[in-house]
Amino acid sequence: MPRQRRKTPADPNFEREAQKYDNPIPSREFILGLLQEADNPLSYDEIAERLQIDDDDRLEALRRRLKAMERDGQALCNRRGAYLPVNQEDLIRGRVIGHPDGFGFLVPDEQDDDLFLSPKQMRGVFHGDRVLARVMGVDRRGRREGGIVEVLERNTTQVVGRLKIEDGVGILTPDNKRITHDILVPPDGLGEAEDDQIVVVRIRESASRTARLRGDVQEVLGEHMAPGMEIDIAIRAHGLPHEWPDEVTAAADELGAEVAEADKKGRLDLREKPFVTIDGDDARDFDDALYCEPEGKGWRLWVAIADVSHYVARDAALDREAQTRGTSVYFPNNVIPMLPEALSNGLCSLNPNVDRLSMICEMEIGARGALKSFRFHEGLIRSHARLIYEDVAAMLEGDSGLREKNAHVLPHLETLHKVFKSLHAARNRRGAIDFDTTETKIVFGEDRKIEKIVPTERNDAHRLVEECMIMANVAAARFLKKHKVPALYRIHDQPPSDKVEELREFLNGAGLSLGGGAEPTPADYTAVLKAARQRSDQQLIQTVLLRSLSQAVYAPELDGHFGLALDDYAHFTSPIRRYPDLLVHRGIRHVLRKGSAKAFPYSHGDMEQLGEHCSMAERRADDATRDAVAWLKAEYMQDKVGETFLGVVSGVTGFGLFVEIKDVYIEGLVHVTSLDNDFYHFDPARHSLTGERGGRVFRIGDELKVQVARVSLDDRKIDLALAEEPGKPKPTDAPPKKRSRRSKRRKEADAAPVEAAAGSATPGPEASAGDDEVPAPKKKRRRRGGRRRGAASGESNPASESGPDNGPEPGNEAGPPSEPHDDTPDTPEPGNEAVPPPRPEADKDGNTIAEPEVQPADKKPAGSGRRRSRRRRPSSS
Repeated sequence: MPRQRRKTPADPNFEREAQKYDNPIPSREFILGLLQEADNPLSYDEIAERLQIDDDDRLEALRRRLKAMERDGQALCNRRGAYLPVNQEDLIRGRVIGHPDGFGFLVPDEQDDDLFLSPKQMRGVFHGDRVLARVMGVDRRGRREGGIVEVLERNTTQVVGRLKIEDGVGILTPDNKRITHDILVPPDGLGEAEDDQIVVVRIRESASRTARLRGDVQEVLGEHMAPGMEIDIAIRAHGLPHEWPDEVTAAADELGAEVAEADKKGRLDLREKPFVTIDGDDARDFDDALYCEPEGKGWRLWVAIADVSHYVARDAALDREAQTRGTSVYFPNNVIPMLPEALSNGLCSLNPNVDRLSMICEMEIGARGALKSFRFHEGLIRSHARLIYEDVAAMLEGDSGLREKNAHVLPHLETLHKVFKSLHAARNRRGAIDFDTTETKIVFGEDRKIEKIVPTERNDAHRLVEECMIMANVAAARFLKKHKVPALYRIHDQPPSDKVEELREFLNGAGLSLGGGAEPTPADYTAVLKAARQRSDQQLIQTVLLRSLSQAVYAPELDGHFGLALDDYAHFTSPIRRYPDLLVHRGIRHVLRKGSAKAFPYSHGDMEQLGEHCSMAERRADDATRDAVAWLKAEYMQDKVGETFLGVVSGVTGFGLFVEIKDVYIEGLVHVTSLDNDFYHFDPARHSLTGERGGRVFRIGDELKVQVARVSLDDRKIDLALAEEPGKPKPTDAPPKKRSRRSKRRKEADAAPVEAAAGSATPGPEASAGDDEVPAPKKKRRRRGGRRRGAASGESNPASESGPDNGPEPGNEAGPPSEPHDDTPDTPEPGNEAVPPPRPEADKDGNTIAEPEVQPADKKPAGSGRRRSRRRRPSSS
């Protein structure tokens, strides 16, 4: 008699799965419930049997779904290949953040505090891996300490670095300083690689997490310091996808070079309206165009964005590759695009005098800059001019030659300028934060060597484009919210409460105050910036304000944008180079064609996963760009060792001062051990270092004369030292500190026998008349012993105790050079600022613990208040 199948209850989410897939299988929630109800772990075959899945296509779909659930920490596969549910109360899933000193942190997927991972726990994982961990306890600093249970997803399968070969065996030192494992390359894995070359090594499968990592040379990039090597290293060190699969290039080529006539039908035809693009002089892709006309007391503003979603269909080869990349990456003089050039520079670029498909946002702007109404259209436009920022600014200022040359679009540019003034005034009224920072551009000479670094000046043309883009982003967010479409929004949360408290403490010490109570508003921040505008410490105050802000991310919850002081905000204006913008376009298109969000193929859960991935891709691109720029700047400074420059302190930490060299725009570190012979106290609240004996204080914004002491290309570090300043006394010339009575008595007692031996009229207390020599008293031996114990307790010269220079790498202040204009404020987006990152004690962002010679200002040096032992030392005589 055949075995009767167990009846399976219906999946309540089956309808949702059927809308997403042609051949649906039970949902994750249903499978997870099945695993939780089972008495024992279930094998793949047992799960398929209980779900009554027997055809090949659905079996393969089930296998993939189980793998995805394992990757996302919803289920575990044990050593026997059986699946069991993850107890979310005991285990924490998240992403590993490595630190150059060997330890790391686990950033949980949920909004919990990070887990500290010891070097032992980090031994078998890489920076960026997704893992399951449990809380093992609390360390001496009060941090939760974690233990890794399972690696869910490997982020690193290959590593780039410098290869050293000894006795036929290679050792690879990873270029990414967050990867602290040296990788062994056996003789059979060296291939054609030679000693001291930059290579890519593929990691071999390891028997256990604690075994030493081994690998095989996959690719030889070239010799150390070869031109262009910095970008090749950064691409591979950070795992940037940079090669196009054959199916992707084939799909892009099939689209052709011109818009097909069939694609133009059914669209709003705006080819007669004089749209213009305004970009940098080195831009190659033009994804937005503008047109404005007066209407009543206000204006009608049109923002046309390249319709990438028309060509990149969901789950197609182009879409999968764009999702993997997440964003375009802009290096100096180089770019890794999110889409193939056939699209990004061709069919989806709003080049002048050609027809292009566009997603158009039509907005009615009031006289005071308010967004009164908006509509979206699938449109067709033709750009009437390709303009650059500098020319537009010159025309608006009255350059007659340029005005005559562009007479056909000049009236519309002047109308755009008027609406910009209105939008900018509205922005100021709502209190959006504007930081005054300097952006730079690298100018290359021959052989890709830096010729100079120049500041880029922002003008009204930059701000005009940004205000229009911001308004289109607001309209997109409101449209998606109104129709309840799952989407990714650009979220910039309020500053964390602990950072607000630290900021208030600092501002109180500076004679300023931050309003807003426990939750300050952007207007409160702006008020502080205005109050500090004419102060000598303006740079310090601005830096501390900037570092108190949160980092902007992508998420499906509409929580507003703190920096811009906006409740509704999404990224809509750059689908060529940002995947979240492409998702926003798909949501708008779905509503325009279907009339509602019903049957939209993305769920809220899908958007959560995509938001996490896109935020990671953005950080990955920023890190890679910073590394490449830091390498270039270190190379530029190599032949300047020994030269003296004027600089400004840009950061103060427990281990030294970060100084930006004036007119060179390169940052280096003055390590605390290279400062004058003094004991320096670090005050994190005031961001200062103060000398104990000399009383010298270093703060952000101070001008210093520095000398380039050392440059390391491998570490991308520039070490500086203070140059001697004539007329300024050294700390050793300062009046000595007042000694205690006890110290004074010790000094007198030490001096007494020496005076007697020299024939003084007043011999020491233990000298006897008629002696030719005065024997050293026993007290003197005990005093020497006491001094030795004091030295061991931390009273020695602080310079002798210094540890290695593990501070943040120089050059981290640079952002992507020559990027296309964005819909952000006049300065980098708060939370993603292009300034040196915060440098407190060691944390997940790669910052280093203060070194032993530096103590907080309210604490004494170790050993200074220690009680002397009462036990007498035995006499040696």
